[in-house]
Amino acid sequence: MTPKAVVIGTGLAGTHVANRLGTGTVLIGEEAHAPYNRVLLAEVLAGRYGAELTALPAPACTLLRTRAVRVDRAAREVHCEDGAVVPYATLVLATGSNPVLPPLRGLFAPGASELPGGVHAFRTMDDCLALSAAVEPGVRAVVIGGGLLGVSAARALAHRGAQVVLTQQAERLMERQLDPASSELVRAHLTGLGVEVHTECRVRGVTVTDGSVRRVELADGFALETDVTVLACGVRPRTGLARAAGLDVRKGIVVDDLLRTSDPHIRAVGDCAEHAGRVYGLATPALEQADALADSLADDLAGRAARPYAGSRMLTRLTLAGPGPLDLAAFGETEARPDDDVVQLADATRGTYRKVVVRGDRLVGGVLLGDLASVGALARAWEADDVLPEDESPLLHLLTHPQPADPGRAGEIPIGGR
Repeated sequence: MTPKAVVIGTGLAGTHVANRLGTGTVLIGEEAHAPYNRVLLAEVLAGRYGAELTALPAPACTLLRTRAVRVDRAAREVHCEDGAVVPYATLVLATGSNPVLPPLRGLFAPGASELPGGVHAFRTMDDCLALSAAVEPGVRAVVIGGGLLGVSAARALAHRGAQVVLTQQAERLMERQLDPASSELVRAHLTGLGVEVHTECRVRGVTVTDGSVRRVELADGFALETDVTVLACGVRPRTGLARAAGLDVRKGIVVDDLLRTSDPHIRAVGDCAEHAGRVYGLATPALEQADALADSLADDLAGRAARPYAGSRMLTRLTLAGPGPLDLAAFGETEARPDDDVVQLADATRGTYRKVVVRGDRLVGGVLLGDLASVGALARAWEADDVLPEDESPLLHLLTHPQPADPGRAGEIPIGGR
């Protein structure tokens, strides 16, 4: 019997789709671990969570632990590495993304495809466990990349007692999410934990000794001694399976408002999908796409007009627990244009920073650090895109008065320990 749907990928998006579709669905995943919440890997690296605590709800479907190697669109079959051939009525690609491996001199020997010793990506549970095994107090660690993932990794390694150097090519940390003031507070937070932070710092290459990287070479000629090197240089949509099947692929697998690919029997969601020219690469949009897809398929079965996916408005949230916790949230446009209005509150004593950007009569973005009590109300106002009152008092009220916790869809899943 042909399954009503086959889902490739056991990350957040794929597992959520499979759970929504339920019995009769086949979920294919190549990782040996049970489906887990990738967002919590930094907690595992910091030693605060065991790997088992990151497990997602067990999928209410058939789970095949193998790698999908080919999609036969004509026969509507998925061919797997273990020899299994799985027919489908609808195929859902939730293949996620791969870590970006920078073209550093010396990183790969001629003809080599594996990273040298001492170098770790930070994308999968296996990456996390291997990195954890390599870290002990006093180990010298260099993290390359100062985005959300690099900041999370650096803090987790510092918590484990490593001597951490964080290098960032851009002029500030987390430049895609934060404005200069909040980025500087994150930098001060890391420095306070003993992390040495270098921004506007380009890594040129590495030096391999006895099969392991022992030096990270900077473009200015300075070299960092290292025992462990972490590559946190971003991710790239995993599109090889789709491309080989002849689907339309640009930055990601191109999908329409019903999350259909160029083949109407194949859908795509999550980090691998490109909707309206955008690849999101975050947990909340992935889950929203998964829900939209499940609803669309249910509408098809019921003979109803399918409701389109209109895109996601993202709130990125980073929650790093432990001594000296770090909480931050950012949404929309965090840097103002010349004609924008800005409401900004900072408390150096408490280490808090709150800022919202208003354009015309609408809230277009904001960033909060250290005190997230008002984030739910602000995110709702931003998502609604409603006209704001003429005076600033409602925004000041939201910024300065705690609001009820918002368990809804606005927030990005907290990252423990991108």
